[in-house]
Amino acid sequence: MKIPNSTKSIFVGISLGVMLASSFVAGFVLNSMLSSVRAQETEQYAVLHEVQVLLNTFYLREQPPPVVREYAAIRGMLTSLEDRYTFFIEPQVAQSEADALAGAYGGVGLLVQPDQSGDFVLFPYADSPASMAGIANGDFLISINDNPVEQLLPVDNINQLLRGEVKDGNGVEVTYQSNSSRQAITVFLPFAVIEVPSVISRLIEGYPDIGYIKITLFTNRTPDELANALSELIDKGISYVVLDLRDNSGGLLQEAIEVASHFLNDVPIAYERTTTSERALLTMSVLPKTDLPMVVLVNAGSASAAELVAAALQDHRRAVLVGQPTYGKGSVQQVFRLSDGSSAHVTTAEWLTPLRHQIAETGIIPDIEVSDSGNASGDQYLDMAINVLILEEP
Repeated sequence: MKIPNSTKSIFVGISLGVMLASSFVAGFVLNSMLSSVRAQETEQYAVLHEVQVLLNTFYLREQPPPVVREYAAIRGMLTSLEDRYTFFIEPQVAQSEADALAGAYGGVGLLVQPDQSGDFVLFPYADSPASMAGIANGDFLISINDNPVEQLLPVDNINQLLRGEVKDGNGVEVTYQSNSSRQAITVFLPFAVIEVPSVISRLIEGYPDIGYIKITLFTNRTPDELANALSELIDKGISYVVLDLRDNSGGLLQEAIEVASHFLNDVPIAYERTTTSERALLTMSVLPKTDLPMVVLVNAGSASAAELVAAALQDHRRAVLVGQPTYGKGSVQQVFRLSDGSSAHVTTAEWLTPLRHQIAETGIIPDIEVSDSGNASGDQYLDMAINVLILEEP
């Protein structure tokens, strides 16, 4: 297996996570909205029905089950749109992703992301069966239950194999290649309840007046977790805040708005534009709210809802952005839950920043860029944030 540069793998491997996680920004839509559409659109696919009649009449071999053919047709239809953020997900994977955004699911705690070299990079969650078994960030997936990863595509199938019911003896065998030792290692990973904290907070060592808050994903739990983190840090007497949105691939829109509302007062956070209308996304009344000076850390893995929050704080001059240009995903996807439990992720709108800058493709340019050579020790981004806050001290 080809071993790419580990630093490169981490950054180029973010794209799938962005496509999956950030597509949930608008939530689920009721089936009733689709019922009239089904009746109206049937006549448009007369040729497709003709082909199925031909297969039923003349095809030599046994056909796949109807649901398999139906899903293949749906994927082909959505692929024709040439929009990588509009796609179809089968029922089991759709439910697993909904569970993940709710903040907990049964699985081994592994994020799998393909890189540009065609390898599959692993990122284990802290304290998960995967991390406790020794899997580290940047390792490469070889097989699951002796099935080579190339035979398990698409990636949503891989993710589904790594999740399952939590009970004695239930789990999955994973073979991976260590990025550090280059050795192939096989481990059995039991399924466990994976509670994914979306907010991590602490005082910065050596700087007890600076509170550090990292948001990994905007889930249902994020607003409450952020409120608790802010309350604890403020009680400890902090004077500054560092908000870390690096490698945050997005998540739920309403929760992202509520996060921004902890730092902004009575202003638009963004504008959402469709083909027929435009609306302002406004701050909410939330507690606690802080006016403490702050720096926001971003990188190429900051996407979608994370970019919305970062751009709002930058445009309103509420925070200094430090890091690297963000991913550039400014479109909005609604997740339509279909009648069989599958889901269709459909691009329905795009975001503009409060100053009406586009996010799509260009991303957010930080106020202070950090050159990430991959060779320096420590956290260059955080070091720069500390310098900015100290230099701006009255």
